[in-house]
Amino acid sequence: MHLSALLEFDVLPLDTDDSVSVLLEITAPEREEDTERPPATLQIVLDRSGSMGGGRLEGAVRALLALVDRLAPSDGFGLVSFNDQARVEVPCGPLTDKDQVRRLISSLRASGGTDLSSGLLRGVQEARRAGADRGATLLLISDGHANQGITDHGLLRQVAADAYGHGVTTTTLGYGLGYDEELLGVVADGGAGSALFAEDPDTAGGLIAQEAEYLLAKTAQAVSLRVSSGPLLRGVGVVGEMPFHRLTDGSVVVELGDFHSGENRRLLLRMEVPGVASLGTVTVTTMETTYVDPATLTTYTVTLPVTVNVVPGDEASERAPRPEVRTEEALQRAQTAKREASEALRRGERDAAVDRLEQARRDLLGPQTPGASGVGSASSAPPPPEVAAQIAELQRMARMARVDDAARTSKTLYASQAGYSRKGGRRQAPATPPGEEVDRGPRGGRERLIRGEQTDGGRPTPDGGNRPPRET
Repeated sequence: MHLSALLEFDVLPLDTDDSVSVLLEITAPEREEDTERPPATLQIVLDRSGSMGGGRLEGAVRALLALVDRLAPSDGFGLVSFNDQARVEVPCGPLTDKDQVRRLISSLRASGGTDLSSGLLRGVQEARRAGADRGATLLLISDGHANQGITDHGLLRQVAADAYGHGVTTTTLGYGLGYDEELLGVVADGGAGSALFAEDPDTAGGLIAQEAEYLLAKTAQAVSLRVSSGPLLRGVGVVGEMPFHRLTDGSVVVELGDFHSGENRRLLLRMEVPGVASLGTVTVTTMETTYVDPATLTTYTVTLPVTVNVVPGDEASERAPRPEVRTEEALQRAQTAKREASEALRRGERDAAVDRLEQARRDLLGPQTPGASGVGSASSAPPPPEVAAQIAELQRMARMARVDDAARTSKTLYASQAGYSRKGGRRQAPATPPGEEVDRGPRGGRERLIRGEQTDGGRPTPDGGNRPPRET
């Protein structure tokens, strides 16, 4: 696991309260092509209520049959279906008899109501039993609203969060235009997984196959980030839509779920730093990422001290923000705009949704006047591809919000922002050797690129072992 962080400013003013953003990149290890992958466990929880008729259940069945073909006999697979009540169709375990599993999947029929909570709870039980120490992935597929059993969003989120605490990551797939995207979204948040949207059977099949590929390529699981509190960190928060929680000591923890081989994600943190009374370099906080290697079940921890240089106030007044950090801030604000527009559409407020999306697009474009320094300003180079893609997406979604089906647009918006937060899927950029600085930007200065501190010859040290002293 590789960590790097880029500070919005390379200096802070002496004796002055300040705030600074930190762009953190987390990259999972890559699996060698000739390395045998460890067995994976996938538990499906499938809605078979009456609304899943008319081709939806048949499409899900086709996708699950293809999924069984893709998995190895040593992989764990289970299927719980639900309507008015949950039913274990395939007990979760190794796929030693694929023909029997195919017959059981093919026998599913749609009928009844939607007791989503019974399916989720029973699926979690199966996933925990079969996953044991190795953990499991649960994929919840539903096309409706929970209208029986537990329907409270907060309680269902907690079910998924408790499961995650026992090694089960939960991803949700909303099917069609009638499901409750807010409900499936909070369940995915609680389970540190993705919130997916498929309007038709073909799309659903593609997303199910994609999640299976992520599962089989997993190289880090139960990944979490902790940002420690301390005398030089008055407060810290996560910018954007990524959920986080605070510990009693003030530290912030972000549950990142599982990473596939080489996956790269970005987080933007905002730190409130009290005035520092002495000049020079100080460590504001230490970021700590913990993860489990699915091949060996060894827990590793990677630490990253975040330091700033304290200078006299007149010298700090000349500082300029890093464009990469400001760009990511605008991208994260765009994800918040998508969520807010989705909520507005569910309230029937089309104009408010369009306005929010258009404002986010303008923020990404930046000021259009000569000499401006916005993300996409007229005086700057063309925006990076990711920014250009988000600008185009916001424009397309604003058009959808004006004239398209409100349910379709709301679900598209929700899935888009959730996907950006959870599954950036970025590949790792060429690495800069540890300790080197990167020369970037028109100021001709040196950017502070902080990299993760790893011990034992560059490999993270397993928790519980005797760690060699760090070099200084």
